[in-house]
Amino acid sequence: MSRIGKKPIPLPSGVKVQIGEQLEVTGPKGKLSVPIPAGITITQTAGKLELQRASEEQAALHGLTRALAANAVNGVSTGFTRELDIVGIGYRADVKGKVATFTLGYSHPIEFLLPEGIDLRIDKQTHLVLTGYDRQMLGQVAANMRALRKPDPYKNKGVRYTGEALRKKVGKTGASAK
Repeated sequence: MSRIGKKPIPLPSGVKVQIGEQLEVTGPKGKLSVPIPAGITITQTAGKLELQRASEEQAALHGLTRALAANAVNGVSTGFTRELDIVGIGYRADVKGKVATFTLGYSHPIEFLLPEGIDLRIDKQTHLVLTGYDRQMLGQVAANMRALRKPDPYKNKGVRYTGEALRKKVGKTGASAK
């Protein structure tokens, strides 16, 4: 039995839910829709959303739909954040409106267009804070920014998630062995 699927989703004040072909969630931060697969029913009772499934074949979809719905409710009410760090001499970032400009050791600066619903704040030119109400899009934007210059395993320079554990490799030792 899915333990995640059985948990009810509390609805904060200011969040409106419309159940139809899709679950439409509207809140102070924005509007999101979650697809409802066949065999899953959603009911709204006393400020909570509850999900039921028709048979055991929908067990995986039950937990998935509940998690997506909970993320949508959480996103439109409080939002999500993702933090990135830029490590390396001369590596930095700037933001003007919806365009972030990265200087990451290449021969040219990289311009990154932020999608609608994602905001970027930069502290000390090397600490980036991404905020948004769509968790999936926020994670994808953070991954795309990290992919601009992945952390190097030898010098640990590059763009990384805050708190990301990196394993530093040892360089060549052949020259010093003689």
